[in-house]
Formats: sequence, structure tokens, C-alpha cells
Amino acid sequence: MTIGIIGGSFDPIHIGHLIAAEQARIKLGLEKVLFIPAGQPWFKANNGITSAYHRVEMVRLAISSNSDFQLCTIETRRTGPSFTIDTMEELKNEQGIVNPYFIIGSDILKGFPSWKEPVKLLKACRLVIVSRSGSMQMDLSSLEAVVPGLLDNIQLLDMPVIEISSSDIRGKIAKGESIRYLVPAAVQQYIVEHFLYI
Repeated sequence: MTIGIIGGSFDPIHIGHLIAAEQARIKLGLEKVLFIPAGQPWFKANNGITSAYHRVEMVRLAISSNSDFQLCTIETRRTGPSFTIDTMEELKNEQGIVNPYFIIGSDILKGFPSWKEPVKLLKACRLVIVSRSGSMQMDLSSLEAVVPGLLDNIQLLDMPVIEISSSDIRGKIAKGESIRYLVPAAVQQYIVEHFLYI
């Protein structure tokens, strides 16, 4: 199968994540998109993050109406920091998933050289870069110098720019502002019922 993967903290998941996944599914002809909530993101080791249980449940609610989307809890079942290369190897060994499309925002790409074993990761998946508003314009050749093979393994995804971020949503909730239409209605209800981000 041609598989897409979208990972992240999903704290909370929002419609930007869903739109990116659906656009990738359509434009790349993906048979399935796996949503993989991070257990303990290595780059947020010193920052507070909502429990994996709540983040997994919000993803489950957000994608429940799309049969082409699937929740994968491979990272939240592991202890310690979540590293993408470990996830790719585990998906290959346990589920036979080889060379999936890994969907990330262009704002994330600039930090790619600091990921665990980035060159090895490029051999395990193909990067699909989704443009995000305000993301830094990068000199891809300089990234290639640090991570050889990067340019040959990137696919740019043209899609509508959705100016939504999880951190902005958390901030709105903390200030008592509406998040209606920024997250699926079921996710909004879950946040209210569990007193998240207040």
C-alpha cells in the first residue's frame, strides 16, 4: 500500500492537520494516512505537554469520519523520547510499511538536520513538505550540505495555507476565546469536557 504518515504532538489536533493529510492523500494517491501522536516529543522534553491519553483520544475523534485516515499509537506505547527514525523502523518491522510519505510542515524542515539520524531517515521515507504561512524561506542547498540526499527526497505539496497552530488554539482557550471551526466539533467538546488548556 502507498501510505502517508502525519505525526506530531497534536496538542490539540486541528483542521490544518486534517486538510494537509487529505490533500496529501488526494494529490499523492495515498491509500491510507496514519496519524501518529508523539509519545514524548524529543524537542519538547522540557515543555509541558498534555497527556498522551488525551491527545490520542482527540485524534481518534478528529479522524473518525474519514475511513482513509487511521490512528497509530506506536509512539505513545513506547517509553522515552519519540524519534521518527525509530517509528519508521518499527512500522517496517511490525507492519511491513516501507518508504511511506512522511508529511511535515515547511516550518519543521529547517530543523530536520537536528533530528536523530536524518540521513538514515531519508532512506526510510519520502518527505512531503506542506507550506505554512510565516515559515522561514530556506536555502535548500545549505540543508543538502548538512543532510546529503535531502533534495532528492523532498516533494512539495501545493495546498491552501491554513494559518492555525496548536499553540494558538491553546492560547485562545486559556483566554476564554472561541476555537469553533479551528478544531472538529467533537474535539472542541472533548476539550471542554476534560478542562484542557485552561
